[in-house]
Amino acid sequence: MSKISLKTPEEIAIMTKGGQALAQILAEVLDKIEPGLSTGEIDQWIDQKITDFGGEAAFKRVPNYHWASCVGLNDEVVHSIPRKERKLKNGDLLKIDLGLLWQGFNTDLSWTVIVGGEEDFEKKKFLAAGKKALAEAIKKAKPGNRIGDISETIQTIIEGAGYFPVRILTGHGIGRQLHEEPLIPGILIEKKEKTPELYSGMTLAIEVIYGWGTGEVVLAPDGWTILTKDGKISGLFEKTIAITENEPLVLTPFNGA
Repeated sequence: MSKISLKTPEEIAIMTKGGQALAQILAEVLDKIEPGLSTGEIDQWIDQKITDFGGEAAFKRVPNYHWASCVGLNDEVVHSIPRKERKLKNGDLLKIDLGLLWQGFNTDLSWTVIVGGEEDFEKKKFLAAGKKALAEAIKKAKPGNRIGDISETIQTIIEGAGYFPVRILTGHGIGRQLHEEPLIPGILIEKKEKTPELYSGMTLAIEVIYGWGTGEVVLAPDGWTILTKDGKISGLFEKTIAITENEPLVLTPFNGA
């Protein structure tokens, strides 16, 4: 990872336009989700929409990763390889993670939805906790606060709802590189005052990564997909933000279901 970098207003403006495009792409793709589609088809749509915008799929720049997005179901947590044979079923928990490189800067966005018309109160409650944790964590991204304030907020809300943050997976800084310093854990692993301080001009990809069960994960045989160890469902919510002198600026303003 690169060192923490502060972005200029002009650079944040570039990331804002790229992030808005990324949010629009995700909204358009989710509008088309239905049982029977494959995760490979979803990735193809994303790849084409990023190309149509004039950007580049940031994930394709990751060494040895050949897809525009990560598209996972149910117990697949992150880094899920899209597959033509992996079909969506009614009630599946679908996670889409996508990144855009535009004019030299990256933005990153993830969301989780229930496939089809299944009315499952427990799954909706599970996803509501992740959305709330992300929204409240973003509010902590202010000058003078610390990474630990973000981490503590995620942990408190997720654990308070009866679920478990995935300890070994984190959010991250973002900018010219897809993954920059600082790391942003979903738990408070040390005293807050020892975690990095937040400054205006920092751009962060804040991620809420959590499981219904223990939060422990394993690597699938494909070498990329990370699964829950107990086979229970997981959730993923992420937005890219910029820290300003006032309120945090959400660069990927997706507000879907």
